[in-house]
Amino acid sequence: MAHTSGSAARAAGTDVLVTGAGPVGLTAALELRRQGVACRIVDRLPARLPYAKAVGVQPRTLEVWDRMGVVRAALEAAVPMRGQYVYVDGAERARYDLALPPEVPYGFAALPQYETERLLEEALARHGTRIERGTVLDAFEQDPDGVTARLTDATGTREELRASYLVGCDGAHSTVRKGLGLSFEGGAFPEEYMLGDVEVDWDLPEGYGLRATHLDGTGAVDDVLVCIPLPGRRRYRMSMRVPPELSAPAPGTADGVAHGLDGARAPGLADIQAVLDRLSPQRTTASALRWASVFRISHRIVDRYGEGRVFVAGDAAHIHPPTGAQGMNTGIQDAYNLAWKLALAVGGRASDGLLASYDAERRPVGEEVVGRTVRHAAAGGVQADPEDPATLMLREAQLLVGYRGSPVVDPPGDGPGPAPGDRAPDCGGLAGPIAAYPVRLFDVLRDRPTVLLLYGTGYGSGGAAGRDELAAAAWRATGGRVDVCAVLPPDTPHGTGPLPAYRDTAGEFAARYATAGDRPTAFVIRPDGHLGARLPDPDPDRLTTHLTRVFAAPAAGGSNEAGPAV
Repeated sequence: MAHTSGSAARAAGTDVLVTGAGPVGLTAALELRRQGVACRIVDRLPARLPYAKAVGVQPRTLEVWDRMGVVRAALEAAVPMRGQYVYVDGAERARYDLALPPEVPYGFAALPQYETERLLEEALARHGTRIERGTVLDAFEQDPDGVTARLTDATGTREELRASYLVGCDGAHSTVRKGLGLSFEGGAFPEEYMLGDVEVDWDLPEGYGLRATHLDGTGAVDDVLVCIPLPGRRRYRMSMRVPPELSAPAPGTADGVAHGLDGARAPGLADIQAVLDRLSPQRTTASALRWASVFRISHRIVDRYGEGRVFVAGDAAHIHPPTGAQGMNTGIQDAYNLAWKLALAVGGRASDGLLASYDAERRPVGEEVVGRTVRHAAAGGVQADPEDPATLMLREAQLLVGYRGSPVVDPPGDGPGPAPGDRAPDCGGLAGPIAAYPVRLFDVLRDRPTVLLLYGTGYGSGGAAGRDELAAAAWRATGGRVDVCAVLPPDTPHGTGPLPAYRDTAGEFAARYATAGDRPTAFVIRPDGHLGARLPDPDPDRLTTHLTRVFAAPAAGGSNEAGPAV
């Protein structure tokens, strides 16, 4: 193992080491710090890259950012994605509007990757953690008690770091993935593409993307232009096929992955203008080129998302075509899923199977995304998908991602409404006894860990335990790591004892969650906004059985004896 020259290694330790400070690594580090976990994050680059690489932000990612407290900054920096125009051989073929049901709180957005990284990095700094730039993970070993990582920083100083866990968010050529010996099977597309961040003077409607293609004599696409709006006046991230003079054989790589940017062959403004002259629906002139690059696309996925105390997320685990802006968003949600589980594990509060559920829940998602984006790329875009348009839109928004069948959620049952493993939907019209305005369910859930929501009336009768009894059972089973709230039917008084209570004034909660009248029903909502359990006529034993899927039994005589936190 080679090292640059430098001072001797120094002893250090942390709970979690995150490698890679892109959106995925920053998400993991921020969520860990938000939950009080000691964390270090390192990145081999000396500074954030000023490239608008991944730009599409899906509604589900905005929901995650809402839980993390960064959504306001993202909304103020982003621009809305309202839809896409499709042109073929110069003629408009379709206009697709990115419309979602009214209960979905966020729409589609476009935000340059460097801005995503900036807002996550600033939030992380507010928790006292900064990126250690110019720092390379040289190697690591793990044992039953932790991970020993060997790092070299920008000055050549070598460090041996002891961490409880290691998370590799270090991209397609991941050192962590290689160190674990994970397979990374898949293939590559033969075409090369070029990206450009430019301004144009056309008058296409703001917030709409553009896909323009030319067909050859056989009906196959032989020229393509895809434009995604960016913050700024008529500014777009454009992608198109590479002209022959910029094309080159795929570079050899140690792991056989030819994926990502090749800045050595950056196209110029004239190259982008030539494509616009051929394919733009209006005559237009490109200007203000901020950045350009050539890139290649592969599609690969690991055989497992981790081993022991070491995990991979984002491009380290899965790479695929950028169709539908699925990649960065999938990686962010990998990191969020893993982080709350690691936080419990670091605190000794995770059940034996909780960390293993990361692979069980997220690898099927990665497999589906890789397969779907490859199909869409081959068929000419998302719009070629034969699925029902409303379902397709929800899937592209990543609102249909779920974990039914996960070992740490309850069986789905056979009733209507969201089942264990499903995304917990938002709703409006929840009113407290003091505030003069209603709030949304996501407002109630924000900045909370696992939440037990107790809906309905009749607690303590008709087979359902009392609210206080259920709250105390949740406290005992988790050592106080569950918040408890009541949601009341519209005409119910706010008489729930010490529990926070919200009246469902417009019946939106009942409608979204398909509750049966006023029947008592308990919902366990995980920190990542998915349902862990749905318990009609709940009793302490059934609730405890579910919670022990996630939480380790608290130590006797611990804080669990004090009673529920309300």
